Amino acid sequence: MTQTMKHSRFLLISALVSALAACSSAPRPVTGGDEYQRTRYNQKHDSIPTRLPDQTQLQEPLPQIVAKSRGGNKDYKVFGKSYSVLPSADNYVKVGMASWYGKKFHGHKTSNGEIYDMYGFSAAHKTLPIPTYARVTNLANNKSVIVRINDRGPFHHNRIIDLSYSAAFKLDMLQQGTAKVKVEAITATNIAQFTSANAQPAVASRPTPLAPITSNIANKYIHVLVTREKALAENTAKGLKFLLQVPVNLTQNNELYRVQIGPIDNSSEVDSVLSNLHQQGYPEAYPTTALK
Repeated sequence: MTQTMKHSRFLLISALVSALAACSSAPRPVTGGDEYQRTRYNQKHDSIPTRLPDQTQLQEPLPQIVAKSRGGNKDYKVFGKSYSVLPSADNYVKVGMASWYGKKFHGHKTSNGEIYDMYGFSAAHKTLPIPTYARVTNLANNKSVIVRINDRGPFHHNRIIDLSYSAAFKLDMLQQGTAKVKVEAITATNIAQFTSANAQPAVASRPTPLAPITSNIANKYIHVLVTREKALAENTAKGLKFLLQVPVNLTQNNELYRVQIGPIDNSSEVDSVLSNLHQQGYPEAYPTTALK
């Protein structure tokens, strides 16, 4: 390795270390109440993943109109400061600083009880309802991503959103650690501008009354569960396959086990299976266009 190559590599590592220092490291609430996970993580500080996202991990979620989660939507307090969750995401557009969070939180619960996957497209926000789909645009390069907000944070006074590792990668903000962004909530009133005619969004079993939108054939998979527990994933996959008589995929990647249903070629069947899943105790199941 030449001296120039060594120097370039050193500069890249130094930039990433500096960027990580800028990422949010505040404790994340489990339910949006007054309980916090101060000691549950294996790492004291966040760390950089060992690799960049691959092509299969760069599929953004398709925006949907969904009901609020059972968890994560109560007013809460962090570091003595109270936060009131917005009753609706309608007309929410804000410009501010974004950060990202990585390996420390990977595989742990988010505020609504889901499992954080740093290679997924999710985000943390202090006050938007959970879940809310949003478009985040890096104002320095005009790159945009769609994320699904399922967590609370960042609890840093000058930041408005904390992005997953893959989302930050796609916005080209990893080395800087933070970026000035525009966050636009996707709701029933504006969802059409975020979806093309060939990829209309799906509606979960408890949609808002404002958006009678049906699934499109593009949503041929349904994400059911992601967990660190192999036995739980295996039992869930077996149970769903027997109960619903549909193809069930159990995959393992990045220390996480995923249970997904599909492929399903009929859009009405996607809606039917999704509704059934919600009734069977999987309220956070959602349709997706790709199998992870």
